[in-house]
Amino acid sequence: MTDATEATQAAFTPRAFSGIQPSGGLTLGNYLGAMRRFVDWQDRGLKEGFETIFCMVDLHAITVWQDPDALRRQTRELAAGYIASGLDPAKSILFNQSQVPEHAQLAWIFNCVARVGWMQRMTQWKDKAGKNQQNASLGLFAYPALMAADILIYQTTHVPVGEDQKQHVELTRDIAAKFNHDYGVNFFPMTEPVIEGAATRVMSLRDGSKKMSKSDPSDMARINMTDDADTIANKIRKARTDADALPCEPKGLDDRPEARNLVNIFAALSDQSIDQVLADVGGKQFSEFKPMLSDLAVAKLSPISTEMARLMQVPDEIDAIIGKGAEKARAIAAPVLKDAYEIVGMIQS
Repeated sequence: MTDATEATQAAFTPRAFSGIQPSGGLTLGNYLGAMRRFVDWQDRGLKEGFETIFCMVDLHAITVWQDPDALRRQTRELAAGYIASGLDPAKSILFNQSQVPEHAQLAWIFNCVARVGWMQRMTQWKDKAGKNQQNASLGLFAYPALMAADILIYQTTHVPVGEDQKQHVELTRDIAAKFNHDYGVNFFPMTEPVIEGAATRVMSLRDGSKKMSKSDPSDMARINMTDDADTIANKIRKARTDADALPCEPKGLDDRPEARNLVNIFAALSDQSIDQVLADVGGKQFSEFKPMLSDLAVAKLSPISTEMARLMQVPDEIDAIIGKGAEKARAIAAPVLKDAYEIVGMIQS
């Protein structure tokens, strides 16, 4: 960051924001790649004095059709996953995106700031729409403008994201820069994407070259955050590996995607580097390593799945938490939207 950019950023309240779509089936990948990192940011925010805001982005979920009852259930399940993972509503703002209408209102302004060419370059648009772009929803095409609004309605300075969302945060910066330039203001910050962590991209337990996904036809390919201890242990025991012993150095994992994936998972769950893990387990066969990984995964994940199950039995408790979170979020978002409207030239009462 340049000195000028740092000076500009200093004008904004330090604030971190991120969200996950409530499209169902939380996996270990969601936990290690996002939810656990959100908890780290919450703790960091308490120490360093900045706000942390996390939400269930249900408006993004409906860019493809969702069964209404399933969407409600999945939204609550995601909220339960956040809370069970360690997000504390007393320390972070936790809410459901559609309960804060300022997101959609600012998104319309950004639809008018962003250019069609910018949207057409988005990798996820190309991947999700594929050859069927003419039948994709307009919402799917405009998704990045809404994501920019999610971030900038709080004048967010930092966004913890996975590598696959970095392009969207870069577009958010482009939209902020164009808005500021077009209206001669310094109103929106140049948000920084933050990508970190040992296992930000968790791969399939059946094919180490593919990302762990809730849409994989084989349930054995993923660890669900709702899996109990026996199920977690069984999936790790049956995870695909190769016949060689584990190496002592990271370069020994080259061209061994399944081995690399399991080591990455162990490193992330144990808060160690890959080098530290291999220093301990290098030379071991998978018959020795898998029980170690299984014990670790059960110890870390079972309490989360148990608490999620409890919360899902008391949906009113979840709704109350996210309802209060929405009130807190609107207290920040409403003044930002009002100022944005005035900058654009809209008469406000």
